[in-house]
Amino acid sequence: MLKIGIPRGMNYYDFFPIWYEFFSELGAEVLVSPKTNKDILNMGVLNCVDDACLPVKVFHGHTCSIKDKVDYIFIPRVISLEKREYECPKILGLPAMVENNINDLPEIIDMEINFRKNKNYFVKEIHKVATRITKNPIKIRKAYNTAMIEFYKYKDLLKAGLHCELAIKNYNNNNIDLINKNNNDNNRLNILLLGHPYNIYDDYVNMNVFAKLNKRKINVITPNMINDEYICKHVSNLSKRMFWTSGKKIVGSSFFLLEERKIDGIIFLSSFGCGLDSVLLDIVERKSKEYKIPFNLITLDEHSGEAGINTRIEAFIDMLEWRFEDENYFSPHG
Repeated sequence: MLKIGIPRGMNYYDFFPIWYEFFSELGAEVLVSPKTNKDILNMGVLNCVDDACLPVKVFHGHTCSIKDKVDYIFIPRVISLEKREYECPKILGLPAMVENNINDLPEIIDMEINFRKNKNYFVKEIHKVATRITKNPIKIRKAYNTAMIEFYKYKDLLKAGLHCELAIKNYNNNNIDLINKNNNDNNRLNILLLGHPYNIYDDYVNMNVFAKLNKRKINVITPNMINDEYICKHVSNLSKRMFWTSGKKIVGSSFFLLEERKIDGIIFLSSFGCGLDSVLLDIVERKSKEYKIPFNLITLDEHSGEAGINTRIEAFIDMLEWRFEDENYFSPHG
């Protein structure tokens, strides 16, 4: 049986159920790299260019951790997911970066995903990937349909408030009522945890921000919990069209929640040196000031220390709680 490796980084958090179900239905064994840890981060730093952002370095580490255990490594070249929009440049060039930075790699399956081209092109790419495992067109079509069904279940769980890793474990569980949701109506504060999925959901990279907020009985809202129609509607208020798909989700979800007064604060998780975030966080911060909602930027890199992040999160939550309880008792002077 062919073994296909999927590194646990970058677009893993967006699309893993599709790839896992697709390859499994075709008859391949799918091997996923372990959760990010110190060794994986160190391997990534050693095997990647210095000026790459932290998530790209982490992805290189995940690739190193499984490259000797599989026949293929699946690293799709995601160019465009919607018309007139693009992914981050680092995601566009990820297969080439990995291939040129890491030695002794198995063959990389670098399927191109580009919806700026016609649908027939995407179908051809799907078949090109699948023929490495089977040439049966009926089996390929069935595998793809099954993968999409499970993917939409996964998206529904993310919308319900589950952490990505929990949603991945439970998307094929029909008894959804047994799953513990992240948010509780009895919690007083709602915080938007903003950023790219690989920063929000990688608990090693972000020092377990999700768990820290849950421990303080905070309702955590992420962009994945917001319906696409709301995102598109609110991002259209920008003077220019949003160029990046991930940027559209970040800006559109934050604008919706701010304008609807559904959040008490925003924590933006950003990777040091991220070109997209340098633009996006400025847009969101300006909007949050307009609605007088506290904004907290946490910048992540391989040198980030947990003590510093803990202090910033604790201080931010304390300020929100104090504001929630005592804001009405401020003197109007000034």
